[in-house]
Amino acid sequence: MRKVIYIIYVCLFCSVMANAQCELNNTAFQGGEHLTYNLYFNWKFIWIKVGEAAMSVDNATYKGRSAYKGSLITRGNKKADRFFVMRDTLLCYTTKGLAPLYFRKGAREGKRYTIDEVWYHYGDSNVTITQHFTNNEGKLRTKKNTFNDCITDMMSMFLRARSLSDKGWVKGQEVKFKMADGDVITNNKLVYRGKTNIKGDDKKKYDCLELSYMENKDGKWKEIIRFFVTDDDNHIPVRLDMHLNFGSAKAFVTSMTGIRN
Repeated sequence: MRKVIYIIYVCLFCSVMANAQCELNNTAFQGGEHLTYNLYFNWKFIWIKVGEAAMSVDNATYKGRSAYKGSLITRGNKKADRFFVMRDTLLCYTTKGLAPLYFRKGAREGKRYTIDEVWYHYGDSNVTITQHFTNNEGKLRTKKNTFNDCITDMMSMFLRARSLSDKGWVKGQEVKFKMADGDVITNNKLVYRGKTNIKGDDKKKYDCLELSYMENKDGKWKEIIRFFVTDDDNHIPVRLDMHLNFGSAKAFVTSMTGIRN
């Protein structure tokens, strides 16, 4: 069920930035934006609602500097708890230029509870990433590495990528990027599938871009999520089709408030 927490952070247009400072002009959202979703799981060929997700972005202060605070909460309902307990909370801070500053993920999935944390320290031409991963036994693993390109995490990636333009994209186009996950840096890519029309759980229809989020494991690319984002300046995820280790799941938008564009 861990992949369910990708519901929002992978609904984006991803890119590895050459500038280690990772600054990017925000054109997609404003402080006060709030998105909600219904989560469904395919159980014996029947789609059952198993929970909800909510994401918000607020104006904040981080270590004395003006920042954005992004949060994502996913919660399984009582029906889902009979099969799998899911209580995930994600938090990030970025500069107003969308450069990652801090990330934390607390994930209760089944009987496991883990914590990921990432700190970003920027130099003149590089970024040093400090990663902490606390496993289910409470043991802490720490890693520290310096990179010459931009590294993101689940939440900051979503915020940054929403401001990137998709103009000129053609079907099959790929964009590769790196992401801090636990105590490792992973290689991922986004594949553009074209345009389509999608209906959300808010009963509205949206013109969307269709994309695949893929991970490289053991030298092979695997599609994790097929998702659909609004074909406008907001780039809001409307629907996600998730390929999990134990089945299939979907997420549909239910409400949007505080939208910038």
